[in-house]
Amino acid sequence: MISDIVLQLVNHYGYLFFFLAFCLGPFGVPVPNELTILTGGILSNNGVLNPWIIYMVILAGLLIAISVAYFAGRIFGEKFKPKFQNNRHFQKAEKLFDQHGDIAMCFGMLIPVIRYILPVFVGLNGVSYKKFTLISYSSAFLWTITFFTIGKFFGHHILNWLNIIDPKLAVAALMLAVGTFIMTKWFKFIFTA
Repeated sequence: MISDIVLQLVNHYGYLFFFLAFCLGPFGVPVPNELTILTGGILSNNGVLNPWIIYMVILAGLLIAISVAYFAGRIFGEKFKPKFQNNRHFQKAEKLFDQHGDIAMCFGMLIPVIRYILPVFVGLNGVSYKKFTLISYSSAFLWTITFFTIGKFFGHHILNWLNIIDPKLAVAALMLAVGTFIMTKWFKFIFTA
């Protein structure tokens, strides 16, 4: 089970595991961020980890990751942008970003994988670092504090619920439900605005 793997990594690497899980997210580290934050919250509630340190480590790892992704887009964007100009998906994404850039930056943090890809696209489109940090860092803070708080104060309820039913099925159903809800609201907002 994923939570057992996470616990083994925490026992071996401590706070460094949480930092690397978020900092290396853009490079394909296959650890679900939501589960990692919830685990950090649960472990801080149980006294295994200091809640202040673990939260700051998680937030720092995420902010470093999205900043590196942003600068990669800024630095290498002009070189690679012409190669994608004729791609219809790139054109749609560029149009969507031009129309709803700030909102896309804000809500992109809530969507797995997108939270690491979107900063590259933002940097590639020349958005100022100040604007990027204001919107993306604020969204990252709200997203991480929400999941951390849920893990810290409701984690024992989540664990009890997962023990009643098959954990893999429960996690899959929960992720599907949350993902469907977020995507439905996001697309409805974007296409009706």
